[in-house]
Amino acid sequence: MADQKRLFLLDAYALIFRGYYALIKNPRINSQGMDTSAIMGFMNSLFDVIRREKPDHLAVCFDKGGSSERTELFPEYKANRSETPDAIRIAIPYIQDILKAMHIPVVVKEGWEADDIIGTLAKQAEKEEYKVFMVTPDKDFGQLVSENIFMYRPARMGNGIEIWGIPEIQKRFGVERPEQVIDYLGMMGDASDNIPGLPGVGDKTAKKFIEQFDSMEGLLANTDKLKGKMKEKVEANGELGLLSKKLATICLEVDVTFNAGDYEMSEPNAEEVQKIFEELEFRRLKDQFIKLFSAEVEETTTETSNKPATNKETQDAGSGQFSLFGSPANSGATVKDFSSRKTIADVAHSYQSVAPGMAMKLFLKSLMQQTSVCFDTETTGLDPLTAELVGIAFSWEATKGYYIPFSDNKEEAQTLLEELRPFFEAEEIEKIGQNLKYDIKVLDKYNIDVKGPLFDTMLAHYLINPDMRHNMDVLAETYLNYTPVSITELIGKKGKNQLSMRNVPLEKQTEYAVEDADITYQLAQHFRPELKEANTEKLFEEIEIPLLRVLADMELEGINLDKEFLNSLSEDLNNDISNLEKKIYEVAGEEFNIGSPKQLGEILFDKLKLVDKPKKTKTGQYSTAEDVLSYLAKDHEIIQNVLDYRGLAKLKSTYVDALPEQVEPSTGRVHTDYMQTVAVTGRLSSNNPNLQNIPIRTERGRQVRKAFVPRDDNYTLLAADYSQIELRIIAALSEETTMIEAFKNGEDIHASTASKVFNVPLEEVTREQRSNAKTVNFGIIYGVSAFGLSNQTDLSRKEAKELIDTYYKTYPKLRNYMSEQVNFARDNGYVSTVLGRRRYLKDINGSNAIVRGAAERNAVNAPIQGSAADIIKIAMINIHHKLDEGNYKSKMLLQVHDELVFDIYKPELEELQTLIKSEMENAYKIAVPLDVEVGMGDNWLVAH
Repeated sequence: MADQKRLFLLDAYALIFRGYYALIKNPRINSQGMDTSAIMGFMNSLFDVIRREKPDHLAVCFDKGGSSERTELFPEYKANRSETPDAIRIAIPYIQDILKAMHIPVVVKEGWEADDIIGTLAKQAEKEEYKVFMVTPDKDFGQLVSENIFMYRPARMGNGIEIWGIPEIQKRFGVERPEQVIDYLGMMGDASDNIPGLPGVGDKTAKKFIEQFDSMEGLLANTDKLKGKMKEKVEANGELGLLSKKLATICLEVDVTFNAGDYEMSEPNAEEVQKIFEELEFRRLKDQFIKLFSAEVEETTTETSNKPATNKETQDAGSGQFSLFGSPANSGATVKDFSSRKTIADVAHSYQSVAPGMAMKLFLKSLMQQTSVCFDTETTGLDPLTAELVGIAFSWEATKGYYIPFSDNKEEAQTLLEELRPFFEAEEIEKIGQNLKYDIKVLDKYNIDVKGPLFDTMLAHYLINPDMRHNMDVLAETYLNYTPVSITELIGKKGKNQLSMRNVPLEKQTEYAVEDADITYQLAQHFRPELKEANTEKLFEEIEIPLLRVLADMELEGINLDKEFLNSLSEDLNNDISNLEKKIYEVAGEEFNIGSPKQLGEILFDKLKLVDKPKKTKTGQYSTAEDVLSYLAKDHEIIQNVLDYRGLAKLKSTYVDALPEQVEPSTGRVHTDYMQTVAVTGRLSSNNPNLQNIPIRTERGRQVRKAFVPRDDNYTLLAADYSQIELRIIAALSEETTMIEAFKNGEDIHASTASKVFNVPLEEVTREQRSNAKTVNFGIIYGVSAFGLSNQTDLSRKEAKELIDTYYKTYPKLRNYMSEQVNFARDNGYVSTVLGRRRYLKDINGSNAIVRGAAERNAVNAPIQGSAADIIKIAMINIHHKLDEGNYKSKMLLQVHDELVFDIYKPELEELQTLIKSEMENAYKIAVPLDVEVGMGDNWLVAH
């Protein structure tokens, strides 16, 4: 029946945990340092259901106090679960407040799990002829499925939503009737709930037993039909099997009542919802909420059937426009944007465009009297190498500012800029900006050099709160409670219909551009005291700001690329890939898509049966992830060939074929973009192209470096690389005398470590011993475990553990240093590099062991990684200054990890080789000498 009422019941904790762990590698942290991933994950799931399904009735069910009935039966039930992460505990009250403001009922009953509440409500609603959808990724709910009750599994990891009705349950669990899922779970057990099951019975055996004996009871009554070990195990554990079945049974008798009126979707308290979103700093979710609860045509309107949604169904959906709360679709009932934040419409401001002539003269006179001015360029595009100036905004007082528009005629623009040159080149006027590197590069095309002190709000915020985003809109909303005008309001969304800034009327350009300069000026005043407070003012003024100029020069310079060489390398790679394909197909006995994880998994684990118990992904297909295959590669040549194939295919698409496309036509060179505000450790990251990820462990990967060549025959490339800088830093910071001495004596640190750890004379250290010592040396700062070490070496787990224990005995001060760092972080909430760069660790005192362990590892390695980053930054600033001062023709081109690459004018080679090595080795004094290896040649590979 087409108009059958539908009820959606959400399993709150399952969706909250899922949302939290989906973001575990990149958690969402707001300006208060709060991890909001769990709330965001849950809200995304809720909004997704509302958007797709437009439900008539909906409720969210929570657990409270666990299941007293199951714990009475089996005290170990769920006892294996680690403590709930703090971010989830904190999230629950917020989620419940949001649901309350949205007028969505929260159903919770002390001593019962959400499964039992959902089961009870589902069966009650079914009797009232509802179609019920249980929104959860949890497979246990399969037992409740019926003609009118479905499992609604949310979208995950690129897979769309799945809706399981009776046919899907039959297929997934090998059962005839959904209630047999209880028998399946009872036989197989459930590790996540600590349900024991029958020993030795897995997925396949459980399905076989159900087909043969129908149920757990049927199996136990017919054990005479079993053979050998299995017969013994099942007979000996009959009671355990029945107990497991009881534990897996969802109770349908909870004291809750389905009342259609209570669960009907009704209009939310929009203001209250938006207030909570603002407090949590959820910008996107707030926009989604407004859109979702307004009468707008939605692109995904799916009539939920017992099949997953498809595009065809979207067309047949029938509701067309979103008419929640029973209002007619075209009534235009919209949720208004409530905000406590101010906008340009609320704040009295004076933003003026400056006309040529007298007005310009007066403006310039006033401008040159200032000591600190914020400026912001408006351009025709995002690439500073090709963007042209449309206008420049200036502000030196809150809510006031000026805008100077520029002609699209290059000469006229240049003439106007000449009038502004005295300001830009004034050494005594501080220039404020947001991402000043961009503006400096744009102005460089007009031969304008920006001199004087700089204050970049993006860099300042990066030092104050490295975990947050640093774009201006986020900063304005977070620190000034102000929402700036969006660029899309002026030029439209990305795409072929997007306008250029030149097409925007002058009045709108002025309001938009001056607002940016005004807000940036205000943010700078806000951040100055915060930099002082966090003791990062010196780092800001002496490292990050000077580095901004260095990077701008390096990016403008770019590097020469040998396109012909890359074309020939592309051909070679095609041959290599083709040979690997043949080898793989030969062993597989058929051709298939090697790039498809599904097809590859079926070949390796179903057809070739390379492993007894292959690892599966959450969606039930075989995992062919890098770590899984690497572990198996040494035993199976086909797997090594697959890994090689993947490596070469990625190398070809990411670098060999992509690099020639990234050459800037106007310069004929490749210009990477260095980002100062991405890596929380202080390291730089490189973009468009990313030159830091070129693989150097493989022969073909190394060859990509061959494509980077000097400017011309009068130049050579020079690469200068810090040798083992992180190990030297850890030796110095931990004051580990034995290690410091080894470095001071110029010993091979890995051989020296091996000699001490394996207790053999230095000259008798074997290659394998040195290799194992090297793995520990580099792994120890990342908290390498015995398991990790045994995976990276040929050592057994036991041998790896012994090696780590001996290592710590050999270097006791290192162990102490690591403990001190963790203790400092626990007391202060952060750790620092040698220059005072802070890494904040909000989970260091968390209750969840896994999350806390990651924070502890960061407490040890952040100061080391970060100090190495600080030191190379100092070297870059000093070398750049010397090259500038000495008027050398040679240029610094690239920074990749611990290495700097230069284009050296040959007559300057001898002099600069010494200068570069000396500046790098003396950039910062620590208790261990820094050592720099210098190489040169007619391409980067030879130089490196």
